[in-house]
Amino acid sequence: MHTPAHDRSSTRGVRVGVGAFLIWGFLTVYWKQLDQFEAVELIGWRMVCAAVVMATVVSVRGSWGPLRAAFRNRVTAVRLVVAALLLTVNWGSYVWAVVNDRVLETALGYFISPLATMAVGVVVLRETPTSAQRLAAALAFVAVVILTVSNGRPPWVALVIAGSWSAYALAKRQVPLDSIDSLAGETFVLLAPACIALAVVSSRSASVVNSAEPVDWVFVLGTGIVTAIPLLLFASAAKSIPFTLLGPLNLVVPVIGFGLGWLVYDEAMPADRFVGFAFVWVALVVVMWDRYASHRDEVSAVVQMTS
Repeated sequence: MHTPAHDRSSTRGVRVGVGAFLIWGFLTVYWKQLDQFEAVELIGWRMVCAAVVMATVVSVRGSWGPLRAAFRNRVTAVRLVVAALLLTVNWGSYVWAVVNDRVLETALGYFISPLATMAVGVVVLRETPTSAQRLAAALAFVAVVILTVSNGRPPWVALVIAGSWSAYALAKRQVPLDSIDSLAGETFVLLAPACIALAVVSSRSASVVNSAEPVDWVFVLGTGIVTAIPLLLFASAAKSIPFTLLGPLNLVVPVIGFGLGWLVYDEAMPADRFVGFAFVWVALVVVMWDRYASHRDEVSAVVQMTS
């Protein structure tokens, strides 16, 4: 039975979760302010700034102990490095796409991500797919074929974003830290390589160091904060609302990206490309309905057992 306190917690969780996804969705606008700089350099700055912010968060939480223990454990340390590399691929492909006017491909990538995660469950974790999941996979395959024909090439950016995010989720699942400390550990792993990369590219005339205006520096140095805040909000929401609700809320991010790419940044949306997106949307509806029906059946079974 739900208590008023439980209902208030769930309502707050939904609001916090929506806040996290709105920030993630509109980060495209944020990165567009820096599209005069190279994506590799921007990723380097994001890693450095995120590491500084996460060090502050870890200090406030008092969780340096678990992090030190994680790095002393060879297996856990390797898993953190793997997660950090996958995070680099995901961040890098997303930022590269935004600054190179391919926002619609980022939206497609995050639409495909739940389907890619499902594929990881079947292929890697040996989960048995339902009939609905098989149908969704077929629809997603058709979508990729249509978009490949439409664009004259596979939607590589979208596939890399979806694949790296799903693999990253799997890697994080194997790290014995909560989501916040895990992200902190990943950014600390990336700190030294990011500093080296920045040292190499900063000598160029068009680099942030040599050409950024004061307002550009505000956006560059703010990348750590805009990385950390939505994650902290998401971690809070995940504790108070069921994943059956949190999962569909994830779709707020690509919906915003799709709207920005098409309506704000005037990226091409010919009919065949729209059809490709539509197949992905139908696949997501199939998967969400399957999850809802499965959850409903489980609840009914529990009610029958306790009555």
